[in-house]
Amino acid sequence: MVFSCLVDADFRDTESYYAKIDAYDRPRDWPSLPDLLPDLRERFDNHMNRLPDTGDVNPIRRHILHHVRAQASQRPGLFTLSVPTGGGKTLASMGFALDHAMAHGHRRIIYAIPYSSVTEQTAGTFRDLFGDVVLEHHAAIDANERDAGQREKLQLAMEDWAAPIVVTTNVQLFESLFSARPSRARKLHNIAGAVIILDEAQCLPRHLLLPTLRMIESLCTHYGCTVVLCTATQPAFDSRQLKEGGLALDDRELAPQPELLAQQLRRAHIRQGGEMSDQDLIDALAGTEQGFVIVNSRAHALELFKAAEQADIKGLVHLTTRQYPSDRRALTAEIREKLKSNQPCRLIATSLIEAGVDLDFPVGWRAEAGLDSCVQAAGRVNREGRRPIAGSILTVFSASDRPVPAAIKTLADAMRSTARRFDDLLNPAAMRDWFEHVYWQAGPKLLDAADIIGKLRVGRGGTDFAFRTIAEAYRMIDTTMVPVIIPGDAIAQREIDRLEVEAVSSGTLARALQHYTVQIPEKSREALRTNGKGDFAAQHLRGAQFFVLTDASLYRRDSGLWWEGADYIADSIW
Repeated sequence: MVFSCLVDADFRDTESYYAKIDAYDRPRDWPSLPDLLPDLRERFDNHMNRLPDTGDVNPIRRHILHHVRAQASQRPGLFTLSVPTGGGKTLASMGFALDHAMAHGHRRIIYAIPYSSVTEQTAGTFRDLFGDVVLEHHAAIDANERDAGQREKLQLAMEDWAAPIVVTTNVQLFESLFSARPSRARKLHNIAGAVIILDEAQCLPRHLLLPTLRMIESLCTHYGCTVVLCTATQPAFDSRQLKEGGLALDDRELAPQPELLAQQLRRAHIRQGGEMSDQDLIDALAGTEQGFVIVNSRAHALELFKAAEQADIKGLVHLTTRQYPSDRRALTAEIREKLKSNQPCRLIATSLIEAGVDLDFPVGWRAEAGLDSCVQAAGRVNREGRRPIAGSILTVFSASDRPVPAAIKTLADAMRSTARRFDDLLNPAAMRDWFEHVYWQAGPKLLDAADIIGKLRVGRGGTDFAFRTIAEAYRMIDTTMVPVIIPGDAIAQREIDRLEVEAVSSGTLARALQHYTVQIPEKSREALRTNGKGDFAAQHLRGAQFFVLTDASLYRRDSGLWWEGADYIADSIW
């Protein structure tokens, strides 16, 4: 925190010096949250009062909201908010944050989400509510839709998080908190005194869990923060279960009777489907007008999609991170429209649709994974409660000839163990049983795999903190993937052309081009380059930073980017 204050002051001092020389004041000023709160709360109340309160679900959502907000005067610190999918967690947690900040003088609200696709959706909801006081900061933001002055203000705010409401990703938040780089650390002093909502808290990575929980505790204990662990499947982060390293969460639940809510908001069932081949899955999709299949890898999803195409399945949609974010958003909107208008819609996807994506299918199939993922997938079945629960089923299956990926094998094994003891996997007791295996029995070697806590030593001689080593070790996404920019439309091509303009910063271009970026293995990108399918653009200005696909036939909107066979002729691939 001290380093953050120093670095930010230095950046600002340098900026001020050059601003005087250039006679130009950069648009940095944001209104303070305390000054805005009366207006923000009025806007929020007006919005909530306009929402429908009829049907089975809406009265429950309204009850949850009122109960959560009624507890805003509680002392700052740690809270949990355990509400099943579709219970209105997003708005209830924001209502609490506004009221809690009013009661205790918090300086800003930070809403952190595991996935950038959900971040965009949530930020859009809050912007519609509160206007341009919301800063959206993640890898795929698009500042080019705004006028030049507002665009510059947003880009500056991403450096120091001075906006009153910040919507970001877990990666941005926590990797900044553990960072040793001045550019990322400068925002930390603006995290102090914030209400921090961690949406889908069960997605905090297991191999970094203990240092992450220690950081959350430190923010509350030493830096005036309130942190709300907000999830449909509340993980075992309580000190009573996790023992050493757990959080003091006793009597800090904001939701009214979480176990009763789980019963009241149940919309679907999970059943075990045993082993299923790709042909079995295609037959299952053919037997329903609307349904989804979620598998554990992009490769499996693409192969299944191609096989389903050959089987002439109607209304087929493929959605994975093979497609760049701009196309994924458009495809998700098309899926919603198909579902709403009762058109055939058979979706083949990876886990990216599981958390926070408001899709409502009659039935679904999910490849074996952790129980938390399966519960999230079940939240896409009968999401709005318009269908009978008895026929709203998520089938969990074992994919023939496709072993569970190593990264989730332990989680899937624990789910099978839980399934042997519980007929109802949506029962909160089943979730507690699963978390017991995944967290409580894992031990510190798995929950702090890089021994980050061990690298923060305090002795008689003072502190011995290995900041740079820790920053290198704390990676929420441990991957060797690298970006490929797809010149997918006129906007993408315009930004690619601007790579040749020296006056445009690389950071500005990187943020704009993230909307058209697909992450692939580094060796595969090198194969694309070697075989003349892509290359680094404007190397004389940008170096080996912006790799652009030059063979447009390797990308299709429905299938995404094909890189496994970049040395082949495109026609033979498709």
